[in-house]
Amino acid sequence: MPENLGPSEGPRVSKLMTERGLSSRREADAWIEAGWVKVDGAVAVLGQRCPVDAVIVVDPKARNEQAQRVTILLNKPIGYVSGQAEDGHPPAATLLQPGNRWSGDRARIHFHGGHLRGLAPAGRLDIDSTGLLVMTQDGRVAKKLIGDETRIEKEYLVRVRPVAPGPVPPESIDRLRLGLHLDGRALRPARVSWQNEDQLRMVLREGRKRQIRRMCELVGLDVLGLKRVRIGSVVLGQLPAGQWRYLAEDERF
Repeated sequence: MPENLGPSEGPRVSKLMTERGLSSRREADAWIEAGWVKVDGAVAVLGQRCPVDAVIVVDPKARNEQAQRVTILLNKPIGYVSGQAEDGHPPAATLLQPGNRWSGDRARIHFHGGHLRGLAPAGRLDIDSTGLLVMTQDGRVAKKLIGDETRIEKEYLVRVRPVAPGPVPPESIDRLRLGLHLDGRALRPARVSWQNEDQLRMVLREGRKRQIRRMCELVGLDVLGLKRVRIGSVVLGQLPAGQWRYLAEDERF
């Protein structure tokens, strides 16, 4: 074995960690990115190569977070899409930077780049909607919040105006609560009430594509603004637009 291996020679540190049983490849990359891995006494960097007999030391902090799969709550502003970039509009995940973390976040979690790996939206908000967007690494959370079988309540504030002149007929609100079909399927009952003179509070137990906007269109209402304020028992609260926080240990959807 040569003793003068250059920085571009030898196996990658992450590969060597996996071969030694120190971590999975995904965990190795996350721990290196967080600064929790030292190679021959020096902090490792992503993509680094090293001799096969290098001394690799993992900070105990990495062990403490090994099983952790984070869930992040974002107050999505208008102009961002929930998933991948579309038509030049940036994905909401680009807002998940340390500088955008809410100062009121009470979760005792140290942010590192590994928390952004495999992070995916659990449900969607369209580009013109704002409010609570859940991003998670935890498949259990995603399964609970999305899919046809979910029964988790999602609460919205919806600013509307009637298409036709005059006040909103009471029967229109009754139809929103029960009696509409989308795509040939009956919708589940919804809770709908007036929050103020031009804003509805709507609570749904399903999430079809652009569902609220399409529901309102069916009863002669234009949607001027839509904000999601609650998913299950987790509320948007005082989280400012464009900022994020971690799901706290005592919070459950």
